[in-house]
Amino acid sequence: MDWRYFAQQMASLARDLLAQETVDATLERITQAATELVEGCDEAGILILKGRKVTSLAPTDQLVIDSDRLQERLGEGPCFDAARPGQEERVFRIADFTEQTPRWPAFGPQAHELGVGSMMGFLLYTDDEELGALNIYSHKPGAFGENSETAGWLLASHAAVALSGARSHAQMEQAVATRHLIGEAMGILMGSRRLTEDQAFDVMRRYSQDNNIKLREVACQITERGSI
Repeated sequence: MDWRYFAQQMASLARDLLAQETVDATLERITQAATELVEGCDEAGILILKGRKVTSLAPTDQLVIDSDRLQERLGEGPCFDAARPGQEERVFRIADFTEQTPRWPAFGPQAHELGVGSMMGFLLYTDDEELGALNIYSHKPGAFGENSETAGWLLASHAAVALSGARSHAQMEQAVATRHLIGEAMGILMGSRRLTEDQAFDVMRRYSQDNNIKLREVACQITERGSI
């Protein structure tokens, strides 16, 4: 493993991730980078776990989606464990799917039937937020060694920061857009009903509460229809 070259590629990736305009684009660049930078990696994806519900993000191949669904159905697997909140372990690896996997006895044989030879799961996290798992796959048994694991862990740690930043940026943009939409709706009510700014906002707030509708949706209705 040429770690100097790897460091150069990681520096380039950092700039590339910052340049992505959406969360989806950031995710896709992360999984693409895994296939480029982690020795032995054929496919990659990001698994998000909410309760027992699994979501597959930016998969590079159908194999990733099939594996995620299998882990969800069985409730076990390295990536499923890596994404589970509260886990102390940050890396999970199955070196060879042609051998028994005592920790995941149901998942191992069925994943092998899907075409998985070996795989790793890395927790995507920041200091205060767990985001899911970066899943790395090979069609070949025994494809991942210590260098692959170290490279994957470094990529996952690096990518988690970029992903968290992308999400924060997207949330900020959505908040700004929502504020603008609410302001536009208030202006419509003020003009049509001769209300003050506070009165217009109070009308929207009460309608939102009485009908159990988010304030943003109320604002959308007003801008589309000209009234509530």
